[in-house]
Amino acid sequence: MSLAAFFDRLDRRWIHVVTGLLVLLPLLWPLNLPLEPSQPVRAYHAAIAALPPGSTVLMSCDFDPASGPELEPMTRTTLRQLFGRHCKVVVVALYPGGARFVDAIVQDVARQNRQVDGVDYVNLGYKAGNEAVMVLMGQSIAGTFPRDHNGRDVAGLPIMQTVRNYSDCALLVSLSVGYPGTKEYMQQVQGRFHIPIISGVTAVSAPTLYPYLQTGQLSGMLGGMAGAAEYEDLRLERGMASRGMDAQSLAHVFILLCIVLGNLAQWERKRKEAA
Repeated sequence: MSLAAFFDRLDRRWIHVVTGLLVLLPLLWPLNLPLEPSQPVRAYHAAIAALPPGSTVLMSCDFDPASGPELEPMTRTTLRQLFGRHCKVVVVALYPGGARFVDAIVQDVARQNRQVDGVDYVNLGYKAGNEAVMVLMGQSIAGTFPRDHNGRDVAGLPIMQTVRNYSDCALLVSLSVGYPGTKEYMQQVQGRFHIPIISGVTAVSAPTLYPYLQTGQLSGMLGGMAGAAEYEDLRLERGMASRGMDAQSLAHVFILLCIVLGNLAQWERKRKEAA
């Protein structure tokens, strides 16, 4: 049977079945395909590794469940590295709809690392205002977020006793899906308050931030699921992003194979017609 005849007879639903299996199986049984971390990912990891133990880090998680597959893995790995450095983590959210989703992630990682809420970390929750909130935190974080995500008085929490504004934070971690996010932090905060910033963003947003990396204003970046998987590789972890990249890689290879075979079948069909 010729290749063209085979594709004419093939029920296209089998292509969907094979694609589904290639995506599902690596998620259940990781293949641990090799990864080569890029320079922005290495810089992101190094920025946290260089923090003195006990440093306070401001973490702005500006995403929601729709972007979770890309940003949740890097959020979890970042928190694990920060807690491993015994850093105090102050979490805020400027993106509507993400505060409750992010809180579940923070609580889960904190519980696994035996961190105490209000002492080792705190989630201040969501605040509307976009760039205005970013600037106000430069004056007073507790004044901008008087109540945390659970309704507690922020000024009375042990973790906030030594945290007034950006000057008391060794690093700002911006994990964002769009607006407001890393770009606005670069425009409103980095130059004005001179705080080092690293970022994790979706793959589609990453190209817009490369100019900030090239000028050194942005100290490191994770771009999409690939960046999150490379970060896990540097941490010697095989987490959600690594599994996702295994599945994505196999699906891409299969799709490319289908394209090549489809073109060969079409070439064979035209050659026969010409003959």
